[in-house]
This record gives sequence, structure tokens and C-alpha cells, in this order.
Amino acid sequence: MSEQTGLDLLSNTSPDDGGSLDLGNYAQRAYLEYALSVVKGRALPDVCDGQKPVQRRILYTMARMGLGFSGANAAHGAAPAKSARVVGDTMGKYHPHGDSAIYDAMVRMAQDFSQRYPLVDGQGNFGSRDGDGAAAMRYTEARLAKITTLLLDEIDMGTVDFVPNYDGKEEEPAQLPARLPFALLNGASGIAVGLATEIPSHNLREVADACVALIKKPAMTDADLHAIVPGPDYPGGGQIISSDKDIADAYRTGRGSIKVRARWTIEELARGQWQLVVNELPPGVSSQKVLEEIEDLTNPKIKTGKKALTQDQTQLKATVLSVLDGVRDESSKDAAVRLVFEPKTGKTPQSELITCLLAHTSLETSSSINLTMIGIDGKPTQKSLRQMLEEWIEFRQTTITRRSQHRLTKVLDRIHILEGRQLILLNIDEVIAIIRASDEPKAALMARFDLTERQADDILEIRLRQLARLEAIKIEQELKELREEQGKLEDILANPASLKRLMVKEIESDAKQFADARRTLIQEEKKAVAEVKVVDEPVTVVVSEKGWVRARTGHGHETGSFSFKSGDSLYGTFECRTVDQLLVFGSNGRVYSIAVAALPGGRGDGQPVTTMMELEAGTQILYYFAGPLPASLLLASSGGYGFTAQVENMVSRQKGGKAFVTLADGDTLCRPSLVSGTSGSVELPDATHVVCASVGGRILTFDIAELNQMANGGKGLKLIDLEGNDRLAGAAAYTRSIRIEGIGRGGKAREETLEIRSLNNAKSSRAKKGKAADLGFKPNAVFRVE
Repeated sequence: MSEQTGLDLLSNTSPDDGGSLDLGNYAQRAYLEYALSVVKGRALPDVCDGQKPVQRRILYTMARMGLGFSGANAAHGAAPAKSARVVGDTMGKYHPHGDSAIYDAMVRMAQDFSQRYPLVDGQGNFGSRDGDGAAAMRYTEARLAKITTLLLDEIDMGTVDFVPNYDGKEEEPAQLPARLPFALLNGASGIAVGLATEIPSHNLREVADACVALIKKPAMTDADLHAIVPGPDYPGGGQIISSDKDIADAYRTGRGSIKVRARWTIEELARGQWQLVVNELPPGVSSQKVLEEIEDLTNPKIKTGKKALTQDQTQLKATVLSVLDGVRDESSKDAAVRLVFEPKTGKTPQSELITCLLAHTSLETSSSINLTMIGIDGKPTQKSLRQMLEEWIEFRQTTITRRSQHRLTKVLDRIHILEGRQLILLNIDEVIAIIRASDEPKAALMARFDLTERQADDILEIRLRQLARLEAIKIEQELKELREEQGKLEDILANPASLKRLMVKEIESDAKQFADARRTLIQEEKKAVAEVKVVDEPVTVVVSEKGWVRARTGHGHETGSFSFKSGDSLYGTFECRTVDQLLVFGSNGRVYSIAVAALPGGRGDGQPVTTMMELEAGTQILYYFAGPLPASLLLASSGGYGFTAQVENMVSRQKGGKAFVTLADGDTLCRPSLVSGTSGSVELPDATHVVCASVGGRILTFDIAELNQMANGGKGLKLIDLEGNDRLAGAAAYTRSIRIEGIGRGGKAREETLEIRSLNNAKSSRAKKGKAADLGFKPNAVFRVE
């Protein structure tokens, strides 16, 4: 924030408060001033020319240093100058910040792997895509690239406003008169205060075609616009695998994320061998980064606080090494990217190696789109693709209008001068006589020939050789050309259609000169998912009351053979298979899932289940279930609501689990009950009824068809109508019998098994009150027996 701004804020005090200042108000306004300065002065590009202030100042400085394609250098460009000289001039005249910030910006503009169309032609070491930094500015040289003519050629034609620099001694352009929308061509990336931008680069030909189409047909649909600009075109190529809808949505809203993967070829070798060669990488990914990821996968480090590698690390290492034998980087000046992956054997399926690499490395990654920039109104805004193009077209119309008006003024002035010269050439002898005889020839000429002061001054300064007869012919020819140009300029200024035709013609001409082929392939593919091969075999999942889990091979184990830590005991055993899932139900209604194959084996005590998931603070683990994905469970809350859902609906890849059961304040989750599926090696028949038992001893049964299956979870339907403070002790699905457990007199555990005949006495419709049962104890859980 400037000193003047601070003084203004300090002076904003009330005369009645004794000159006091509200510190909170001052801090808020000062921070907003600083935030706006960062947003507009550093981090965000301008929709008009696509440049951030530091980039614009570097380009303008280099143009003024004669490092571009103008004048005598128009054909081949100027000789490069030391980068230190460019940085010094930029810093001293226009950008009073650190030299490293200016040099870093200039280096990025010279890197063909950072910008789709580099604006600076760098000589020397300007860094590499592997993250190597550029040489010091005293060693490198730079000049403007030819494409910068699209940004700078019209700078002195009255096209843009000039504003004072930081000390008022120089003037700098507020924008550059861009002939194409560089905000899309090269994109931008930046983080400001409260705002960020991530604009991907695009193909020049496609963007130019979109501009022309939008000029000719402003009402064209977003779908038509997307058909012309199908997606980003990254400097390093690669392949966009997102759906056309996802890309279109990102362009329509100005924000989104697209999936990008590397491109590769398979090289056949002798004796049936082959190797995978990656030659294009996603944006922001380097060969070095991929090599480091492979090293981390095949030679993992023990995590902080652990004594050994986790099971996930060990399993992942084994997966990668089962398909990959080695990797090497053969990138060179002839091949910017050449990563060679050698399979474990020549018989390794190519799809397995490719899928493994894509799933576990940055060879497949996400690239965000956030089209935030400074709009034509000077405000930072997130824009759609259409808004970006429309605002640039509006800016371009303004620059052409200003350029035409500027040129028309010069043409009219030149015509005015030539008309005066033409007049005196017809009366040359008289003019000479007046000049020789008059004390004030200027006034005499103006009076005699009705000349303006501008014409009289020109005549008095004219050289004698310009009075030759041949000069009269040249004047006549030049006047003819200038009057033709005057007519064209006046038509452009007076006729919007002529202005649009000129704009389209210039865009097409520039595109023809600088356009190139698309580098990034757009072809929808499914996201690579690495499937860990698990041998399908029977196991018994053993869970203790304190949450220690393990998996023993086979079924039919005696529960008495399981040992536990001191003070711990058995919660339950689940006879299932290695391809099944263990579900853990939390008191917050979330369900956490762990693959049975990932559970520790052996005859030890197992491993705490909490180490395999991320449990929220204050959440208690209530129940467990292990079984196949198609199995269906009945889930109920103590408030009397419930629903059914399949195991696969509750599985989540996140360690933080999945919010599944909606619990009201004060409600708790009841024990889940199996509706359909397997119980160990026995296939149970699908349940036909539901029984509900309240703490107050009321029982209700109804057909299970009255319940909804809810794949996304929720609160469910009312199972039983509870009176007063009564709560649901449990609900179970069944076909023939159930078991009710509870607490009797003296705190003694009690249980009662009810057969279908007894249960039918309490049969009614869902959400009824049920019938009082003389159990002799308070129920706290209900189990399915058969």
C-alpha cells in the first residue's frame, strides 16, 4: 500500500471523536488495498493482452531496447542482448521489484515447455523441464520472439493508453495491443490474495477460428464454440482423457478439472522382447518426477513413527516389481522426452504395465482450469470461454478503431500539407517573389494564397530541389493514394461491418503466419485404476472387543483357539472370503471399509482397526460386519428409523469412510442385521420379515417389502412408532426366528429366542406401535437366527 493511501486512511476520522481511528476499520481497508494491489499488479493476467504486469513491462522494455522485429531488424530480428541488461532496464524504469522476480518471469517466457508460444528467444541455458534452473542473468542473452509482433507492432499507433510509471518519469502501456487473445494461447498460472488463476494454453489456429466465428455470429451456442475449441493444447503434448461434457462444462463455468495422461509407443525388440517408451508428458510433469515416483514405489522408505513398511507399501512394491524390471531416462536434444520402461519379462501383458504406471505415477494426472483474470472493466473475475473471447473481441475493436483514427489524423495532416505544396508549385515564380520582397513572407503567403499557418510553415521550410517539375507528379500520386486511404479509414470508422471485415481479415492473416498443428490429443479414456490381484480363498475375520482385527485362513475355526491381549475378548468372527470387505460402523453414522485381503494374517493378536482408517475425533466404533459386496444389511437407529443397503453401497476408497446413516440428535446406531447374502460358508435365504424391539419391551414385525433400499444411505423410513422416551433397542431381518438380548434384574445378561409363531402375534404394518411382550428384561440388541 502506498504512503498516500495510508495517509488517506488515517485522515478518515470523525471531528467529534478527537482524531481517534477505528483500528479494525483501518486494518480492513488497508488489507483490501494490499489485496487489490497484488491481484491487479502481480498475479493475474489481463484478458486484453494475456500478460501480467511484469511480463508486459519486460516485453515493452525489450521493444524499446530494439530487441524485436521492427525497423532494420524487421526481417530477421535484432541481435540478442544480455539478460542482465533487460532486467536492469525493466527494474529501473517500470518494475521496482527484485531482479530475480523479473528474470524468473523472463525465463518462463523463453521456455518452450512452459509456454505454448514462447515470447522471448533465449540464448544460453534457460532451464529444463526436469526443474533445472536457468543460468545467471549475466550469462544468458535474450531478444523478442517473432510472435511478439502480434503484441507490440501497434504500440505506437494510438491503440492503447499510456500511464505514468512508478516514479512518474516514464510512461508505460496499460495493455499491449494484442492482435490475438494471448490469455488463451499461452495461458497463465498465479496465486493472489484470495484469488488464483489456472488458464491452460490453447492452439492458435483453433482460438483464431473461434474468434472469427464469434465475430461473424455473436449468437452462436456454447456447443458450437466448444466444437471449434475442443480443449487445451499443452506445450508438452500428452492426451486429454476427460469426457467432452467435462471439458465443455469447464469452459462454460470457467472452472473445472480435466484428466491428462502421457503418450507412449511400444518398441518391439529382438527375441520377442519389447519396451514401453514415453515421449509426451502431462503438463507440469517432468521425467525426473516420474523417476522419483518409481524409486519411491520400488524402494519405499519407512514412514515417520513406524518401525517397518506398512502393508500398503509392501503390497504396492510387489505389484510394481511384478511387471516392471527397470526404467531409464534417454531424453536428449534429439528427444525432449524419452522415458524407457522395461517389463519384467517379454510375456508381461502390455496393458498391465501401462495401467500400473498410469495408476501409481504422474503419467496420468489432473489439470485444473480456473479462468480468473482482469476483465476489460479492470475487475478480477472468473470468466467462461465465451466471455474471454467476447471481451477480447471488444478490446480488439477498440484498438482497431483507435488505430484507424490515429492513422486518419496523420493522413489528413499529410493531405493538408501536400495540397499547400501543390498550390505553390502552380505559382512558384510569384511565391519566390513574395518571399524575396516581403519582410514577413509567412503572413504574405497566407494572405495571397489563402494558406493555413501549418501550410505556410511547410512552404518556407521546403528545399529548393523539391520545387522540380518531377516533384509535382510525385505529389499528385501521393495525394491520390492518401485520399484512397482516407476513404477506407473513414469507412472503417463509420461502418461497423467494415470494421468487422477488417478484424476477421487480420485475424486470419495472423493465424496463417503463426498457426501450428495441435500437440495434445483429445480422446476420452477411462481413468486408470490399478487392480490388486487377490486370490479368492476362504478366510475367517476375527474381531476383538477392543478393535483388534486379523484374518485366519479357512473356515470352521474353534472360537476358543483365538488368543487376545490381556483384558480383551472376542467381538465376533465372520467366515467370508479374501475378496470381501470388512465394514466398521461408527457412532457418527459413517461407515469405514477395509478390504479383507488387507487385514493382517497369522496367529498373533492382529492389528488395531483404527490404524487402517481415519476416525474422526470423538467417534466410537460400534459394530463390524464382513461379507461379500452383494450382501444386503438392515440399518436402523434408536429413533426408530431404518432402511436396507448393500455392502457395495457402503464401501469407500477413502480412509475417512463414508457418511451413510443420518442420525438425529441423541440417536444411536443399532446393530446391523443381514438381510441377504452369506453367513460364513452357509447361504442364508433372503429375509422375508423385519422385527423391531423397543427398550420398553414392545415388539413389531412387518414384511421386509415395506422397507426401501437406499444406495446412498440417509435416515430411512419409520420402522416403529415409539411412545414417550422409549427407544428402539434393535431391528433384525429374519425368515423363521430371532434372538433378543438384554439386561435383567441385578444387571444380569438375558436372552430370548422367538420363533415365527410368536413373532406373527406382533405382526402389523410398518410404523405401528407393536405389542407389549412379557420378556422379563430390557432388550438392547436383536439378532437374526434363521
